[in-house]
Amino acid sequence: MTRPPSVVRHAPGKLFVAGEYAVVEPGTPAILVAVDRYVTVTVSGSGNGDGDGDVVISSDLGPYRTHFQWREGRLGRHGAGDGWSPHGARSHVVSATETVGRLLTERGLSVPALSISVSSALHEGGTKFGLGSSGAVTVATVEAVASFCGLALTAEDRFRLAVLATAGIDARASCGDLAASTWGGWIEYRSPDRAAVLDLARRRGVEETLRAPWPGFAVRRLPPPQGLSLEVGWTGKPASTTSLVSGLDRRRAWRGSTSHQRFLETTTDCVDTAIAALRRGDRHDLLHRIRRARQELARLDDEVGLGIFTTELTALCDVAEAEGGAAKPSGAGGGDCGIALLDTEASSDTARLRERWTEAGVRPLPIRPAMERNEE
Repeated sequence: MTRPPSVVRHAPGKLFVAGEYAVVEPGTPAILVAVDRYVTVTVSGSGNGDGDGDVVISSDLGPYRTHFQWREGRLGRHGAGDGWSPHGARSHVVSATETVGRLLTERGLSVPALSISVSSALHEGGTKFGLGSSGAVTVATVEAVASFCGLALTAEDRFRLAVLATAGIDARASCGDLAASTWGGWIEYRSPDRAAVLDLARRRGVEETLRAPWPGFAVRRLPPPQGLSLEVGWTGKPASTTSLVSGLDRRRAWRGSTSHQRFLETTTDCVDTAIAALRRGDRHDLLHRIRRARQELARLDDEVGLGIFTTELTALCDVAEAEGGAAKPSGAGGGDCGIALLDTEASSDTARLRERWTEAGVRPLPIRPAMERNEE
């Protein structure tokens, strides 16, 4: 087949609006919004000719170009004196490329030599903001590699491939960031059973997994909030979502307990009523639901001691509420970003909010919701 000289794809970052932690349970709802900071992935031929070949990956987050070789569907490197080995870190770019490669192989197509270049506006000086950079780079890599290789895929196909790539690294990841990066705009998201999906892919292959029902999974577009502005504050302290969610998993006495079940039920009710408020354009009720979502996260933090609320995140929320808004950590907490919704038709003062955030050690970020992306 004749391939284009190169393919460029952009995927937006995300913010969780409500439903953190609970969303890791299949079928439990969350609200996310894509943001206007993007990861860009450029794919071209690596110059090694047609047929099975090498993959070269470079990124603006590091000064090196890394060369990989295919072996039995895996990408690996030749180490000094230790032969070929699979890529142990399973970076999201590598895992996304491997997943698309599996689909190509199942369809009887060759995997070409590839040069993959990544640039990210979701970092600053190598430090992440907590805007879903891993999810965005996975989605952009799947889209760029698939397009370069001539695969015609729907948005849901691309999302599912990104889930397989991500779950292969961390099966507890909710993959909500992948949904926001795939569809853009404001979305309602419910996660599939990632362990079951991975098992199906191992037994039946990627192609069949793309076509099979995924119990629990749903994604629906939501209207943006009426009469409210979204403000984003960065604590200056990066946090690890994987570590925080894993920390919750290690609380064996809590998981499956009455308290755990109550958290899932109250969070689900909070998210469902927030979705209803968005759909009917009720900004007052939406603000109430966001404040309630903060309270549920705080109660979880008190019971389990994860460290979701840092000094800066608590100040971010308190300042926003003092200005008449509603605020909460966005994502797993422990650092990264928080969000605030301010009533544009009331006396909320955005400039004053940003000034007080800065005094509290929170950096206001000039971030806005990203546009909805095309389905195909």
